[in-house]
Amino acid sequence: MAAGSLLALLDDIASILDDVSVITQVAAKKTASVLGDDLALNAQQVAGVHADRELPVVWAVAKGSFLNKLILVPSALTISYFAPVAILPLLMAGGVYLCFEGFEKIAHKLSHSSEADNHQAALSAALADAKVDLLALEEEKIKGAIRTDFILSAEIIVIALGTVAGAAFSLQATVVSSIALLMTVGVYGLVAAIVKLDDLGLYLLLKKGPGLYGQCQRKLGQQLLAFAPLLMRSLSVIGTLAMFMVGGSIIGHGFPLWHHGATQIVSWLLALPAMGSALALLAPLILDALLGLLVGGVSLVLFKLGKAIKPNIGWPAGQ
Repeated sequence: MAAGSLLALLDDIASILDDVSVITQVAAKKTASVLGDDLALNAQQVAGVHADRELPVVWAVAKGSFLNKLILVPSALTISYFAPVAILPLLMAGGVYLCFEGFEKIAHKLSHSSEADNHQAALSAALADAKVDLLALEEEKIKGAIRTDFILSAEIIVIALGTVAGAAFSLQATVVSSIALLMTVGVYGLVAAIVKLDDLGLYLLLKKGPGLYGQCQRKLGQQLLAFAPLLMRSLSVIGTLAMFMVGGSIIGHGFPLWHHGATQIVSWLLALPAMGSALALLAPLILDALLGLLVGGVSLVLFKLGKAIKPNIGWPAGQ
């Protein structure tokens, strides 16, 4: 009897762990869409820091990110337990904010390109000036990165919570906590690798070994130095596109008419003889992105109008 009870308990535990694994994978796929933007923003926050201080800065921001999660995860789970009806409005608000942030980023890029160049030039000049307090500059960057992380972490946790909204509370807690931990370790591990990629390239480029092996090392170093800035730019573009697709998907699921229409379009495409399957795979992504662009544009216009009426209105900066 005792052995049977133990086996039954182990079977229950295995079943729960299997459920956690499956649901965590689903939640991870949804929250991973924010990952590109998260990576780009955090890697850019470290830009301008001296090479020997890059990893300490990343570690300092990572510790701040863990603290953010310690605040956000219990808060989200408390809302889920005591006011589960608030999850959908929070999820929709998070989707609108993602679209707003993505559209605002594009608008800012188009209208302030010269301002960004001037800012970069001023930063380079400051780093070259011996009188500049580099420690204070570093601390300012760390605080800015932690603030950015708080916003992105809130988005990730709300999306993860929405994925498991109908599950038992213990399963919600396990999945959301797992996502928070995995995303923090994954993001800052990759950020650390990205910011040191150019250093690795320079190290390999300066290798003086003879023969084919030495030539291969120097060639690889040259390629890494060329690849590092391209990676940063591509992460930023992918992250912005993901914001529209994720935000549009969240909002679309909140409106049955839109969701039904998108499903109908996919069904029509599947019936096409030639490229139907491929188009059916792309259609939801395109529709989500278009809805995200529309919502982002409208929300930005409304925000600008509100700011014109009340100039003291503020908004947390996403970049």
